[in-house]
Amino acid sequence: MKFHRQIARRWWYGGATLVVACAGAPRPTPAPAPVPAPAPVPGPFAQSVVRPGIDVLLTDSMALVRGRRVGFVTNVNAVDRSGRSAITRLRESRVELVALFGPEHGLEATAAPGEKVASSVYRDTDIPIYSLYGQTRAPTTAMLQGIDVILVDLPDVGARYYTWLATTVEVMQAAGAHRIPVIVLDRPNPINGVVQGNVLDPAFASAVGRLAVPMRHGLTLGEHARLARADLNLAVDLRVIPVAGWTRDMPFGATGLPFLAPSPNLRDLDALFHYPGTCLFEGTALSVGRGSDAPFHQVGAPWLDTTAVLARVRSASLPGVAFRGVQFTPVQSGDAKFDGTSLLGIRLDITDRTRYDPVRTAIHLLAAVQAVHPTQIRIGGSFDRLAGGTALRTALVRGDAPDVIVATWSDDLAAYRSRVAPHLLYR
Repeated sequence: MKFHRQIARRWWYGGATLVVACAGAPRPTPAPAPVPAPAPVPGPFAQSVVRPGIDVLLTDSMALVRGRRVGFVTNVNAVDRSGRSAITRLRESRVELVALFGPEHGLEATAAPGEKVASSVYRDTDIPIYSLYGQTRAPTTAMLQGIDVILVDLPDVGARYYTWLATTVEVMQAAGAHRIPVIVLDRPNPINGVVQGNVLDPAFASAVGRLAVPMRHGLTLGEHARLARADLNLAVDLRVIPVAGWTRDMPFGATGLPFLAPSPNLRDLDALFHYPGTCLFEGTALSVGRGSDAPFHQVGAPWLDTTAVLARVRSASLPGVAFRGVQFTPVQSGDAKFDGTSLLGIRLDITDRTRYDPVRTAIHLLAAVQAVHPTQIRIGGSFDRLAGGTALRTALVRGDAPDVIVATWSDDLAAYRSRVAPHLLYR
């Protein structure tokens, strides 16, 4: 019942108390007894009990790993419903872990973006940790020696650019070549099943976009793996242990699952909602706030005319978001953009996650900066990798209206929804 009330308050309470003081009456009349507020109406997810794939495996599907030598692709932020490490839970359940594989940011999720991570050994054990973001991006034959099955449990963020999607595909390819089955322990998409943005041109496939999916792809890691097997014709024995109790429209706050920052610059849930949009600014001369107090919530540069840019984006009356001028100073940003320099910036504040379109918002912001600072924004080749092609850069430089740009994606998004439908696991 306590959990029920907490969830109901979180999603339904929005009022404030107004106290009015009256003075000057010689014989004040006692105030009437306050009328009890009506009980909050429970939201549609108030009774939800969501169990991630690791919990489902350990309670319902241990036969899949019992007596088998297991390789585990994960990091420390993959936890069970109670917040305990999936690695710890598997070891306590006497699953024979013979190798661990770490993605970008490493097994401990502390390495800087793009930083190469060395292989090592897991804490006080002799279990090797093989880095998949160092000298190799895919498991080698030597790394796979002696493994009977590979588990994958990575808390993906719901955006095409996140490299863990590509890592999972590389693992599937290597495992298939060595006839090792792969089991994905699925998790909710933290920004849910909404689909937004353009669809990647396969000619621009890379570590920041492996499949022809939108910027906000709307899939879980398990669904993305199923799509990858079909799209890339991978000869791999793939199984997904689904999340129990989750639906595509469920807010992460209603799942009851702990939120752990998936990487050093994605520190809160709002950052994940911004990421499909503001990540595009990584391909420009502007900072996205790495090394500041609010990465991906804000963009900035020492030359940014915030007054002019704010006037343009505010005139669009974009839903679910507000804009304000800020100043911030990146420190040890890791992207070599303006370290130690005070920047003029624009902060994006989400006012309604259900109405906020991070990609459309970013296109309006990019178009505004392009119009005000056409020679300083420097939209380049790295932008094309993130944008999944050259069309977006061309349209922005040409001065196309932001909503005209967004409208050009509708046919591709419709085709994507049809293509992905057979691989969806949740309603």
